[in-house]
Amino acid sequence: AGGGAPPARSGAHPHRAEVLDGRAMAAASRGETALKVADISERLGRRPCLAVVIVGGRKDSEAYVSHKVKACDEVGIESRTVKLAEDATEAQVIEDVKALCQDESVDAVIVQLPLPKHIAEFAVLDAIPFEKDVDGFHPMNLGLLAARGREPLVKPCTPAAVMDILRRSAVPVAGATATVVGRSNIVGTPVALLLLQAHATVQVVHTRTDPLALHRAISEADILVACAGVPNLIKGEWIKEGAVVIDVGINAVPDATKKAGHRLVGDIEYAAAAERASKITPVPGGVGPMTVAMLLENTLALAEYRLAPSRDPLRPHASPPGFE
Repeated sequence: AGGGAPPARSGAHPHRAEVLDGRAMAAASRGETALKVADISERLGRRPCLAVVIVGGRKDSEAYVSHKVKACDEVGIESRTVKLAEDATEAQVIEDVKALCQDESVDAVIVQLPLPKHIAEFAVLDAIPFEKDVDGFHPMNLGLLAARGREPLVKPCTPAAVMDILRRSAVPVAGATATVVGRSNIVGTPVALLLLQAHATVQVVHTRTDPLALHRAISEADILVACAGVPNLIKGEWIKEGAVVIDVGINAVPDATKKAGHRLVGDIEYAAAAERASKITPVPGGVGPMTVAMLLENTLALAEYRLAPSRDPLRPHASPPGFE
């Protein structure tokens, strides 16, 4: 690895990795956001507003929406929740999403995923214009993220959370070898782009990667980001000594000892990985809370854009220094 890589540890003495507490970091982030909300509210003449659309009665989706609403309340952002029945038609969902997007008092819109199977997610998400796309999934925002010297209005929340965890943990990214396990539009691809922007050397592998190549890429990583959505896919002994491990995965596995009948695990064998890594995020309590914190930051960014709509998001920014 390059000069920015975390120092390797000797394997002679067992150790436990430093646990990166996402809940504590998220609380700090919300405190910072609350100060910005007060300023923007004064300039807007109202509080910034996030609208959430939820379709159906999935308990996990309802819980996620509740967390978002609570976080908004804590920092002073107005939230509106539009709840539609499980059997709502695709046309009905799109109509409600478009109405929120056309509402001048709404700065940001998010559709809680997954949607019922009879509704095409892309059709609904495409109804959200990029200037109200708080999730950062609009093709224009993703395209600007991928273009060197450009800047999206907002970055996808979970990838932004990964980068903020690294920043708050004082992890040197420039010059480090980073491996991203997963290639989704929501996490894997954008987090790889953000790591590249931060001057890491990035490898992207996934569930279709040859097993030997997968093992090699993981064992070379100074920074490992796991976002494949496969429980315990990555074995602890594969982790490089001293690596920084960010586990985005959140998977329910059967556990008869739990009241719910399951427990949550990540994509990485946590206990074994913690014996080799220098820093590691827990599941739950790691990336998840920070993702909600980044949603609040993105809502503010879109409200700020409303104050200066003449700013052209397609205008090139200065390219960062360094090798192309």
